[in-house]
Amino acid sequence: MMRKLQKLGSALMLPVACLPICGILMGIGYALAPAVMGAAGATEGFAYVLGFFLVKAGAALIDNMALLFAIGVAVGLAEENNGTAGLAGLVSWLMMTTLLSTGSVSTIAPGMIADPVNAVAFAKIANPFTGILAGIIGATCYNKFKGTKLPDVLAFFSGKRSVAIVTGVVSIVVSAILLFVWPMIFGVLVAIGNGIKGMGAVGAGIYAFLNRLLIPTGLHHALNNVFWFDTIGLGDLTAYWGALVQGDTMANGTVIDWSVGMYMAGFFPCMMFGIAGAAVAMIQTAKPAKRKAAIGLVGAAAVCAMLCGVTEPFEFAFMFLAFPLYVVYAALYGIFTTITVALGFRAGFCFSAGLTDLIFSASLPAAHNTWLILPLGIAAFVVFYLVFKFAITKWDLKTPGREDDQDAETKIELKNDDYTAMAAIILEGCGGKENMASIDHCITRLRLEVKDRLLVNEAKIKSSGCAGVIRPGKTSVQVIIGPKVQFVYDEFKKLAK
Repeated sequence: MMRKLQKLGSALMLPVACLPICGILMGIGYALAPAVMGAAGATEGFAYVLGFFLVKAGAALIDNMALLFAIGVAVGLAEENNGTAGLAGLVSWLMMTTLLSTGSVSTIAPGMIADPVNAVAFAKIANPFTGILAGIIGATCYNKFKGTKLPDVLAFFSGKRSVAIVTGVVSIVVSAILLFVWPMIFGVLVAIGNGIKGMGAVGAGIYAFLNRLLIPTGLHHALNNVFWFDTIGLGDLTAYWGALVQGDTMANGTVIDWSVGMYMAGFFPCMMFGIAGAAVAMIQTAKPAKRKAAIGLVGAAAVCAMLCGVTEPFEFAFMFLAFPLYVVYAALYGIFTTITVALGFRAGFCFSAGLTDLIFSASLPAAHNTWLILPLGIAAFVVFYLVFKFAITKWDLKTPGREDDQDAETKIELKNDDYTAMAAIILEGCGGKENMASIDHCITRLRLEVKDRLLVNEAKIKSSGCAGVIRPGKTSVQVIIGPKVQFVYDEFKKLAK
């Protein structure tokens, strides 16, 4: 299971890599033109136009992150990383988000959409969870049906052309299941939110923990609608930006009986400083040969989170590669939110808990003790750093820069530069093409699965000139090639057909 999660995490690196710069563009644009994001500010002039341009440029990808996941995950999980799988992932995404949109559900099941909770649930169906699910469906259909052979009369639809068709059918079935499952899960989380909203600082901490924990599924929207908006719950965000405080009455008649801003304040120290500390820990624990790549990914993501509170580039960079660490990460949010609320720090966000929103929200009536962001932020940086560094090294977690491949493997010089001959010997050592169950590769290794492990001859494989052979599982064979693995893999695939 963990290996599958890590493979999914690796597949996510393709779309995640383009998100940090988009978040930084949005942060700069937001600072120049806060009115674009719904905050107070000028709506004309050069600064506004430039800010608008930057915000929209960044939002083009950030707002469509789920769609990027649908295509990127499909390509990343597909054999040969074939683009046909990306098309299949897009087909699945379009099919599911269309069939489960509020407009479609109101026709398919009008009684279901009448429930306000269900209405919100289906309005949030275009989320990262659906995108990742679509990518998995697309890749799975490609891997299983890319070689489909049909009768002559239907031969045009054989092979890779059949993948999108099968994906569409599978997506219809999955949509039918989600039609009933999605609102049930969403409703349970709304009920949980309503149950903890009266628990003060502890309740705010529980909410923050669940909010982060549910990010991968998109179900955090269920809790957000209880705590942030007045659709069916408290409306902390609505009240804050409406310049209201405890004791005031909201437009919908709700009397504010909570400390306005308490369900947003705890995110500021975590997003602005905690993520930076966690990023430093990841960079320090990365393998030397991969440290620059780690800096480029998590370092940029930390800047993105600090400026405008866009955390997805950081979170999706490790949540599937090291899920236990992600649970710890969510728990730290809960702890810091409880402390932050208890100390009386109050701030709000229109977009997310970054520096820009902190500055703009500090002048509103509900803001209180905003100076505490400095000691709270320093504490968050230190705690996140120490906890992440301890967990990564203690549990040997595969965060960015700590993937399975050995650093030494990137310096391997092959004893044989005839890639076709190498591939032929390795294939023979694995029992021939009839014994191959799956063929894949990473940065430095061929990753093979065989049907009968007794047919594997390690001595024969080593005679190819490879650097070594590893047997991590009963049917798993990893052949260490080095940085030229792609060339051996291409020849191996040809011979194994």
